[in-house]
Parts: sequence; structure tokens; C-alpha cells
Amino acid sequence: MTKIGILGSGEVGKALCRAFMRHGYTVVLDSDHAEKTAEFKKENPELETASFEHCARLADLAVLCVKGTAAEKVVGQVKAELSDKTVIDATNPIADAPPQNGMLKYFTSLDESLMERLQKIAPDAHFVKAFNSIGSGLMDNPDFGGTRPTMFFICGNNECAKKTVSEILGKFGFEVEDMGTAESARAIEPLAILWCIPGFLKNDWMHAFKLLKK
Repeated sequence: MTKIGILGSGEVGKALCRAFMRHGYTVVLDSDHAEKTAEFKKENPELETASFEHCARLADLAVLCVKGTAAEKVVGQVKAELSDKTVIDATNPIADAPPQNGMLKYFTSLDESLMERLQKIAPDAHFVKAFNSIGSGLMDNPDFGGTRPTMFFICGNNECAKKTVSEILGKFGFEVEDMGTAESARAIEPLAILWCIPGFLKNDWMHAFKLLKK
């Protein structure tokens, strides 16, 4: 059975822990921030916790869901453990500055995505962008009256890794659109800015993207 290593113990990390466990996966969650994981561990006694490095080492597939400002440091810390593994990259390059009129600020440009930076730090890992532009409450079997949302257009350089992630996303209730190689993250990551605008302006966080095709 595939063991999933969740690198990030915030709301997204916890939501994905619950989702993977509901679908029968064995999950190990990073415990570098013990204050975030202690109560969650009590609620989910079957959950294994470990340090970032050990979590990455134990995982067959890793999910990176730390703050964007911490992502490069974390990947640099565990890059050896991620070698030849699929890594779902759920991060966004959100700057520390507050949103303006509902618009998040990013610390990257349209000429280079955060995922491309992470791929350069850990060239032997197989990054696949996913889960970056939907809320934690909608990451598993979101209910839109029978309509399956599109999982924000995945991308990555490794075809086998994208196939693996696509299968997971299908189990989680999403359609999948493969948008190509890591460079496509330059377009995919800013979708989170668009997704967040109704939340900041109207407190509406229960929505998702859908790609329509003939």
C-alpha cells in the first residue's frame, strides 16, 4: 500500500491527511510543529507522525503543503529523501504582505513559478502541481450537485508521476486536466489568486473551477 507523507501540518495538511486516510492510505504527518499535530494526533490515533526528514523518508509519495515562503527551505532540507519520488506540490508563492482589494501578492513573477524553483532544488524528485487553488474544505469529494470540479490543471515533468496523481485526484472526486511540464505552473499557481478573491471580498470560499470542452 502506498504510504503518503504530508509535509505541512496546517489546515491543508490536516485536510489532506483526513482525505487520504478516508481513501484507505497509510499516512505519516510531519511533526516539526508539535503544537499543530498533538491534538490532531489524539483525534486520529492511527496517524503516524515524524520529523520532516523522516516523514519524507518513510513516504512512497509526498505532499508538500507548507507556506510558500517556507517551501524552498523545506525541500532543501529533505531533497535527498524525495529522490525519485512523486511529490504533490500544493504550495503557492504567497508573499507575507496582506491582500489588497482581495488580491493576494506573490513573490514570484510570470517568468518563474515556485514549483520550478522547487524542481531545481530537488531535481531528482517528481513534482506535480495540484491542490493549490481550492479550499481545504473541498479537497475530497466536493459536492456540487453531481458536477465534478476540474482539479486546477496539473503539471509536471514526469508522466508516470502525473498519472499517479491523476488517479488519486479521480478517487477524490475531480476531473483532471494535464497542462504539461513544470513551466505551466507559471499559469496554474496564479489561479489561487483568482480563487481567493470571492473569499476575501464576500467570505465565499465554497467554489471550484470547471473546464468545459466540446
